[in-house]
Amino acid sequence: MAGHNIPHFQNDGGHRVIEVGVKEFMCTGASVPFDHPHIFIDMGDDNEKVCSYCSTLYRFNGALKPSQTKPAGCVFHVKAA
Repeated sequence: MAGHNIPHFQNDGGHRVIEVGVKEFMCTGASVPFDHPHIFIDMGDDNEKVCSYCSTLYRFNGALKPSQTKPAGCVFHVKAA
C-alpha cells in the first residue's frame, strides 16, 4: 500500500482527548507494536466519538487541517520497512 486517503491517528501520548480536523478517520491506537486493529471512525453529525478499542475521545475541531491534531504529534505515518 503506497499510502492512504483517510487520515490515520495514533495516541502514543495516552491523551484523553485528541482534536482532529476531520470527521472520518482511522484510529490505530499507538505505534507498532502497541497498536490495535486500525478501525474506521465516522462522527456523522456528532462532534465527538470514542474509539471502541483504546477509549480515546476524538473531538472535531474545524480550525484544524486534516493533517493536524491537538495536541500535536498524533498523526499516524506509515514507516517504510
